[in-house]
Amino acid sequence: MGISEKMSRLGTETAFDVLARANALAADGMDIINLGIGQPDFPTPDNIVEAGIKALKDGHHGYTAANGIPELREAVATDIEKYRGVTIDPNNIIVVPGGKVTMAFAIEMFGEDGAEIMYPNPGFPIYESMIRYSGATPVPIRLLEENGFSFDAEQVLSQITDRTRLIILNTPANPTGGVVAAAELSKLAEGLERFPDVYILSDEIYSRMTYDGEGHVSMLEFDALRERLIILDGWSKTYAMTGWRMGWGLWPNALIPHAQRLCVNYHSCVNAAAQYAGIEALQGDQNSVDKMMSAFDARRLLIHDRLNALPGVSCVLPKGAFYAFPNITGVGLTSRELQNGLLQSEGVATIAGTSFGAEGEGYIRFSYANSTENIERAMDRFEQYLATNGVSA
Repeated sequence: MGISEKMSRLGTETAFDVLARANALAADGMDIINLGIGQPDFPTPDNIVEAGIKALKDGHHGYTAANGIPELREAVATDIEKYRGVTIDPNNIIVVPGGKVTMAFAIEMFGEDGAEIMYPNPGFPIYESMIRYSGATPVPIRLLEENGFSFDAEQVLSQITDRTRLIILNTPANPTGGVVAAAELSKLAEGLERFPDVYILSDEIYSRMTYDGEGHVSMLEFDALRERLIILDGWSKTYAMTGWRMGWGLWPNALIPHAQRLCVNYHSCVNAAAQYAGIEALQGDQNSVDKMMSAFDARRLLIHDRLNALPGVSCVLPKGAFYAFPNITGVGLTSRELQNGLLQSEGVATIAGTSFGAEGEGYIRFSYANSTENIERAMDRFEQYLATNGVSA
């Protein structure tokens, strides 16, 4: 079979592999607690669901414009002004079927043999996968535990070469829950003025998910970068709409024609009725978001305390998203061994840190998008697993 060589460079997202194994064990009768998959455990709010149903009943069954219906793009622009304090043209918004599409389009535009694309490590695994697939060389930006899983702006700037085409940023971050401080982002933005040909993709899909009163700092705040900045965001996390497949990208003027052509070639347009649900999500009652974030905050504090009470385990306090990324080097197992052992022996689904890049060895990701009761039970099982394997205080 003459499959293209580039297919061998395409990675995957381990969370879905773990989910499949967990579901198979559950089908065999095992009690599974899933702290692996990264999606809210809340249903999509009723007002959003009803808006989608109404759109179907109103006959919104056909193709839409490739970049999204005007009403939705205008709603996104209004939302950006409300939460990021920046006025933008709705024509710079392109609605896509999920956040990954904006990421993939940006990497396709800039990735080719001889190019370099920088990305966070540990970070969302599809960054590195798509960079390799494009033919570019992935250059990791190390996120260090001692920095709260932030990056050092000077270190990032020192890695830029004449082959660097694109820098991918992600704050709040998957898998670490880390948030890059405003001062560090400002240093990076100032330094990037020395590299006018380097574009930036800022993955801000967790922009509404910060804690302790720390609001999200968007790369949009740095005017000098505006014409080479791509913002990735969407509905999946904030509105518990993972299955609706709804994302948006904010593109600089020079890249809009290219992004629109990719839309036409890849997916034509986004589901029509889902777009009307997206309008309601942005313009409707936001109490459901506030309640969800309040629940996540309580779970964050709980899992942080429970993890730090375990022998051989330490965990920095997550500042965003809904992930904890504890250091497990004191347990005496690799990340993959611990992931597999917890699932097979205790029925607790987690994701090995190495699923998020080489810098993830010695860590494991827990999603606290699950109930307080289940988090408590999972931590009890983790403690039992450590005791069974000879790890004690």
